[in-house]
Amino acid sequence: MRIALLVAALLGALAVVLGLVLARGGSEPEFRGSQPPPGLLIPSAAYSVAPELRGKAVAVTFLDTQCTEACPIVAAQIGDAMRLVGDKEVLAVAFSVDPQNDTPARIRSFLARFRAAGQLRFVRGSVAALRPVWTGFQIQPSVDTGNSNMHSVPVRIYDAEGEWRSTLHPGVDLTPANLANDLQAALDT
Repeated sequence: MRIALLVAALLGALAVVLGLVLARGGSEPEFRGSQPPPGLLIPSAAYSVAPELRGKAVAVTFLDTQCTEACPIVAAQIGDAMRLVGDKEVLAVAFSVDPQNDTPARIRSFLARFRAAGQLRFVRGSVAALRPVWTGFQIQPSVDTGNSNMHSVPVRIYDAEGEWRSTLHPGVDLTPANLANDLQAALDT
């Protein structure tokens, strides 16, 4: 009797999942991260320090090489996701949120330690050059908090037209598979 009930429950669950898959059948790609309202674009200030963002599906995040909490997770997840995506027209970019301390040597060490070297472009510059980027993305940089672990660290996905498509968060929905999925969906739009 218990086996029959278990089989019936499993078949019912399978029918629901199959129904959802078949109902989805539209042409709009499915994003796994949270989706912003349509029409929000990469802030223009970002192109002044990272012109390579143009024309590619891109994952954008904000890192501090001295951060010991979210940043190592984000860098490792992005590195793994970029290896899943492969050589497609996608890019992952991290803007420094503490450019005074994110030296080239620290950046190289950080990216190597968290398996993101060659997968994640780390953009640094002066505070004056990055401030419009942080403001445009509405990011709280660690240089303003005085604490390397206290800053904004979303991973936002944009399509080749620069439209914001989804956001993933470390410890919530940021996984290599989810990021690779959302980058592929942004590439396909």
